[in-house]
Amino acid sequence: MPNTFETLKEILVSKLKVDAGQVTPEATREEVELDSLAVVELSLLLEKELGVKVSDDELLDLDTIGDMALLVEQRMSTV
Repeated sequence: MPNTFETLKEILVSKLKVDAGQVTPEATREEVELDSLAVVELSLLLEKELGVKVSDDELLDLDTIGDMALLVEQRMSTV
């Protein structure tokens, strides 16, 4: 998971201006201040940057950034 997590972290920090120090696998969306609009943007960025389709609803259902990275990784392996 480190590579996928690091990739997700990079997108969060560079594109969505999340504080890098806050982004850990255990961090929740609230802890990194990702509101629902940012999650929609993240969903679009994942498809654009990585070619991975993950809906904003799926991302909103997950508890932590690590869970998001895991889902992205699972989708990448089926592409």
